[in-house]
Amino acid sequence: MTSSSGMPGSGQAPAGRPDSGLSYVPVGWLIFVMAWSLYGLATAWWLTSSSGLPDRIFYFFIGGLVVDVITILWGLYLLGLAFGRSARFPSHFIIWQVATIVWVLARQAYVFAVPDFVFTPRSLLIGGAEIAIGLLCIYLLRRGSGADAVYARPRTEAPPVFVSILAALLGIVFGAVIGAVGGFLAGSVIADVAEVSCFEGGCGYFAAFIGLAGLVIGAIAGGILAVWLVHRRGRRPAA
Repeated sequence: MTSSSGMPGSGQAPAGRPDSGLSYVPVGWLIFVMAWSLYGLATAWWLTSSSGLPDRIFYFFIGGLVVDVITILWGLYLLGLAFGRSARFPSHFIIWQVATIVWVLARQAYVFAVPDFVFTPRSLLIGGAEIAIGLLCIYLLRRGSGADAVYARPRTEAPPVFVSILAALLGIVFGAVIGAVGGFLAGSVIADVAEVSCFEGGCGYFAAFIGLAGLVIGAIAGGILAVWLVHRRGRRPAA
């Protein structure tokens, strides 16, 4: 029989015991949002040179691209905190998530207010899902949820966040290049094997699409792998 200080036999969980694992859901959601933002940048960059769109639509898309860039850079910082098991991650993630929800609401309000846009239930459903998942992540990381025990390692000291961001940027660049080249080559081979028609460049568009998918997947995988390697090798005992 032991005392009630969290030792066996007291009926209480030991101090610092991780929760059920749901505190890792926000990290997965963050990676998904970053991947979606990177995909948006890769597929909508041509809008920067487009002059045929009305100004209200053109500047709306440009604003969306700027938000995508901010989301990726901010997300890299948050991933550095998450992989470093920093106790600051829950509060910083909540700030990011609130800002993201505000952007989603502002985006929907703008679409409703500007007559140049066509309302579709699909866009409203996607926006509602983004908000719902964001609120769930905030709830999972709320104070008292046990996330502090998950994102804190008192016995170790993580590498600086700047190092994590730099490693992530390098990983994204190299991963994007490798993924794009590999995806394009794979798309060319698949197009030949599947005998995709080259009428009006059909086989080329197919290979380019696979290359774009490889670019997005490679960039995200490269960034995550780089951050993981930095924190796996650079972690040292705290003084």
